[in-house]
Amino acid sequence: MSGAVSVGTTKGPGENPHTYTMVAPDPDDQLKIGEFVAYDAQVDGKLRSVLGRIDARRPLKLYPDAFMADPQVAPGLVAGLIGFDHATPELYELDVAVLGYFDDALGFVNPRVAPRAGRPVYLVPDDVLAHALSRVPHGRPGAAHIGSLLTRARDQVPITLDVNEFASTHLAIIAGTGAGKSYLAGVIVEELMQPSVGAAVVIVDPHGEYGTLEEIANHPGFRGDGYRARTLVVRPEQIKIRRDLLHPSDIYQLVGSTHGLSGPQREVLRLALRAIGIDRGRRWTHRQLTEAVDDVDLSRSPGAGDEGADYALVRRALMWRLNATLGRQDGIFHDYEHTSLQELIRPGQCTVLQLNEVPREEQQIIAATLLRRSFDGRVGTAKQRIGSDDEQYLPAPVFTLIEEAHHFAPAGEEVPTTNLLKQILAEGRKFGFAVGLISQRPGKLDQDVLSQCMTQCILRVVNPVDQQAIAGAVESAGRELLAELPALSKGQAIVAGAAVNTTVLCRVRSRLTPHGGESPDVVDAWRRARSQLPPVDRSLEAADPESARTPEERLFGSIQ
Repeated sequence: MSGAVSVGTTKGPGENPHTYTMVAPDPDDQLKIGEFVAYDAQVDGKLRSVLGRIDARRPLKLYPDAFMADPQVAPGLVAGLIGFDHATPELYELDVAVLGYFDDALGFVNPRVAPRAGRPVYLVPDDVLAHALSRVPHGRPGAAHIGSLLTRARDQVPITLDVNEFASTHLAIIAGTGAGKSYLAGVIVEELMQPSVGAAVVIVDPHGEYGTLEEIANHPGFRGDGYRARTLVVRPEQIKIRRDLLHPSDIYQLVGSTHGLSGPQREVLRLALRAIGIDRGRRWTHRQLTEAVDDVDLSRSPGAGDEGADYALVRRALMWRLNATLGRQDGIFHDYEHTSLQELIRPGQCTVLQLNEVPREEQQIIAATLLRRSFDGRVGTAKQRIGSDDEQYLPAPVFTLIEEAHHFAPAGEEVPTTNLLKQILAEGRKFGFAVGLISQRPGKLDQDVLSQCMTQCILRVVNPVDQQAIAGAVESAGRELLAELPALSKGQAIVAGAAVNTTVLCRVRSRLTPHGGESPDVVDAWRRARSQLPPVDRSLEAADPESARTPEERLFGSIQ
């Protein structure tokens, strides 16, 4: 590699066909886990620089245990006294995973031959590395700049995601609590709102963490050539869903969310829904549904179940459930009103659905309705089945980001959004509909859903169950790098998959807009609340001798 200084020497093949070992002194601690090195080799008659990533390092020269018997005496001093040469830098053996030489058209091409022993190994220069790691160079349209390579100085080697890849083959952001997953999600949304992209983004926000993205409208970084990005924050009281847009599974989930529906109740509801024409796409109102429930004669239904059931009581109990959930006057469900799809989804706009005051079952129904309507809209628009006058007409691709994804596709539990997400993840690429999933509990997330996200950003994860779920679902991240998950600091991520050329350790860049997911300062809150309390009325202490005693005296005095 022209101009590069050798930092080590190849030793021989590694344990696997795609690895080799090298020996290096590394006095400046440059050869970190995840760092990139290269050696030169003749491949197909051309001199190529074959890149590799360091996966492990071990010291070759270890002091005998007896040299470390006294913590007050340096082992090097003991070594010198008995004739050991401790001036020579310590040597390390490093395992390197071969990536191959980089080709602009093909990406990394593995030469399939381990290097011979004794070849010099170099650190890959910053500019070469930046070109090889990111599919789209920093500053080009379609490059989402999320940070820089963790093993180099900050901003020395920028890391970008290929927007075309993750916005069509789906994205997963996985991290433990407080590791920075919502911060990284905010960085990615900022990149999607840049003038060079101008995406149509929808965020399902169960905790109200993304409202600060409203600052996008006031930031000069999101303007250019007549373009100005905007953020629409939709609060719970503004969300309206027309009842006849609900799927039968949505209604079963909603009505049976508390204790579940009995067999007779489920059968009554099934017959009532069929009577109002829900399976034929007919418009209906809550009153029509309750009247249909009242008209059901369960005694004639072969699926009624318990023949001794009190059918009047069954209908009455079901009616109460319908009125308490689907029929609430102050709720999100209406007979004639619904939030316009075209207002929620438009290029250059980030829409944040704040659901922090909505019960989880209703959050699932809202997400299911939004996903179903927008996906059907994209499919209908792409296939030219619907025109611009249709309320579901969506001419631009859509990227939907779902926070707390394990609530919307829980492992081992059927909720309306699970099968819908599976369908979108499998078919969305053809119609310009992509999903980003954010979760702090990948072990509780449906593995079929997680495994279909072709780009993964994984921050610190400590829970062994979650680590195992990631290892099973993320094929592109090596076992050695996944072992680094508990050691990652806040804001550090393993980035893998279709949107980068190879797996990298990334330091997430600073956001342009404020972060809305910070933990509250409870100590400061207690202090401020204490300062606002009225003074204690000490006059009562003179009137009541018992009140003058301290709490400890009142508690322990009687024990003594």
